[in-house]
Amino acid sequence: MSESITVEELNLLIEQTYKVENEFNELKASYEHLQNTVEKVVEFLPNAIWILNDDNTVFLQNSKARELWSLLKLIEYQEDDYEIQFENRSYIVKSSTYKDKMMLSATDITEQKRKENLATMGQMAAHLSHEIRNPIGAISLMSSTLKKRVIPENIPIVEEIQKSVYRIDRIIKATLMFSKGIDVKKKRFHFSELRQSIDMAIDYYGYSKEITFVFPENQIELDGDRDLLEMLFINFIANAIDAIEEDENESGRIEINYTQDPKYHRFQICDTGVAIPDEDNLFEAFKSTKVKGNGLGLVLSKQIAQAHGGDVNFIKGEKKIFEVTLLKH
Repeated sequence: MSESITVEELNLLIEQTYKVENEFNELKASYEHLQNTVEKVVEFLPNAIWILNDDNTVFLQNSKARELWSLLKLIEYQEDDYEIQFENRSYIVKSSTYKDKMMLSATDITEQKRKENLATMGQMAAHLSHEIRNPIGAISLMSSTLKKRVIPENIPIVEEIQKSVYRIDRIIKATLMFSKGIDVKKKRFHFSELRQSIDMAIDYYGYSKEITFVFPENQIELDGDRDLLEMLFINFIANAIDAIEEDENESGRIEINYTQDPKYHRFQICDTGVAIPDEDNLFEAFKSTKVKGNGLGLVLSKQIAQAHGGDVNFIKGEKKIFEVTLLKH
């Protein structure tokens, strides 16, 4: 004869059932919370993350991984980290296994490698510049002496030597400054003082075409490092001269226009020379858009302007215009 269940026992059984159900729901909610947390952590990571099942199907991945889905096909499991090239970018691949899951990550190290390469190139260039500086100084001194002694017909030859030495000296100064960094020593002076140095540099730089130069006539008082700002403006003038020399026209025009606002001095520099072929790499070190260039002029000009609280920007449009802003004192 079966025993009958009392009301009390039935209520207890129902209560236990509810308790087990609640514990199960809490456990399920806790698991879902943990899963969501893991997914958010994986999504937050800056590198591409794939977690694969033992049959290589994707168990979990983040948005970076989805963007690089084609890269996953090239990745192989290796115990040691390794580098892989994909679509002109460099990635470091790490892999690990846990139970039946394989974890893969791909980190974009393109920018890191670029900076390392720039640092190496800068060190090499600085070393070469130091080595070249002494013989260039000797050539400059001897050419000045030679110019006083040669017959008048040969003076233009000596002057061409001096102009070439001047160009090399500019490259050496730019390279050493790039490797050492910008050190600003500010004082107040007028733009007209820069004009004198710019005019001398123009005469010494040399060019074959008829070029009209237009400079601001304003009485502009600047608060900055005169030597650095001189280099900044001469860099732009030299680039403009080279652009006009490469142009088909037999003449050209270079303008520096000035405006101001309550916070900045604004200089706009434009020329009628050839267009810039690669605007994307204008401010990339060692990537020159000119045959003659070393790729440091615009980079240093931007750094000099930024060290003076401003910037250098290329204004896209029908004219080729660079804007230099300098913070007022």
